[in-house]
Amino acid sequence: MGLLDLNLHNKHPLAEIFRADFPALDNNVYLDSAATALKPQTMINATVEYYAHHTATAQRSLHQDALKVTAAIDEARQSVADFIHSQSSHEIIWTRGTTESINIIAQSYARPLLQVNDEIIVSELEHHSNLLPWLIVAKQTGAKLIKWSAEVNELSSLLSNRTKIVAITQMSNVTGFCPDLAKISQLVHQYNAILVVDGAQGVVHQPIDVTALNIDFYAFSAHKLYGPTGLGVLYGKQHLLERMDVWQGGGKMLKNASFLGFEVEELPYKFEAGTQNIAGILGFQATLLWLKKWDEAQLDCYLKQLVNYAESKLAQLKHIQFYQVKNSPIISFTIENIHHNDIAILLSEQNIAIRTGELCAKPLMDKLGCHGVMRISLMPYNNQQDIDSFISALQNAIELLT
Repeated sequence: MGLLDLNLHNKHPLAEIFRADFPALDNNVYLDSAATALKPQTMINATVEYYAHHTATAQRSLHQDALKVTAAIDEARQSVADFIHSQSSHEIIWTRGTTESINIIAQSYARPLLQVNDEIIVSELEHHSNLLPWLIVAKQTGAKLIKWSAEVNELSSLLSNRTKIVAITQMSNVTGFCPDLAKISQLVHQYNAILVVDGAQGVVHQPIDVTALNIDFYAFSAHKLYGPTGLGVLYGKQHLLERMDVWQGGGKMLKNASFLGFEVEELPYKFEAGTQNIAGILGFQATLLWLKKWDEAQLDCYLKQLVNYAESKLAQLKHIQFYQVKNSPIISFTIENIHHNDIAILLSEQNIAIRTGELCAKPLMDKLGCHGVMRISLMPYNNQQDIDSFISALQNAIELLT
């Protein structure tokens, strides 16, 4: 297996080097990466460098730092296009995160398009960020929201000539389930509908090719992918973005303005009103370049072994109920007759970070028949010692609470 010996009882050179890039791991056991990933030193350095030595705005001023920042943002946009295999960097829009990206799709694309009794199909797996924007636009337009289990066979029976949009996650933030995007895309486009994919979780763990999959809109947040908070990406096919109205008005997104109206700028700038999160963009560019230096296949193999180890340890606990697909880096579970928040508090006292609650996925929780879960989410920067510390603390918490 090369550098990465899969015996978890030994330290792995590649994994240990990877872990060493994350200073936040010095003081705690971090098992909440599905909420936000930890940040490598490279990203932190790039952000500090901008604020300390090269602060300037972009696409406006003509002094040297401003010109360098503008060029760097263009390079970062191209890096994102390459990362998700977009055909053009003009199809990459900077946003504040997945949530804003999907709201832009709902308001700038869907709202002018939808009519009474048109249908939006949304899966039951969705994070609220890929549900609420569709509920809002359905109410605004009179369109109907259709619930879908995320199974391909069921989608065939739901699609019709009334279907205008199908919204689906790339990976569930609760169960880790990954829908078959290739088959889904094929079905959706048979009805000339639009496919919107929430990549917030999936972009971290799966390669994505928006062109090959024929995805119309794709959204993700930088902070899930080792990058900064407050920065997201909206990908859209160029012909769709070009015909969409702008969602926000302000500086930089226009060519001309008067009290009679304004002329919008070309893509991608027409959707980027105001000053962007420049430090975040530069930090994310550093992150994407940093990611290229790692053997992704070996890190993924290591992560799967770590997941299997965590699953085997958890399975030994009494009265545990899993809510996950096997071998997923997202592991959600409950312990019978113990409230998830009580355990989270006790774990926090030992500097162990997990996530509990409904995970911003209330409809899915209702379907699963639970009021909340405990979730650990793993990354290649985790190790066996993290799992062992978590299991030990969890066992102690269970003993105290029963």
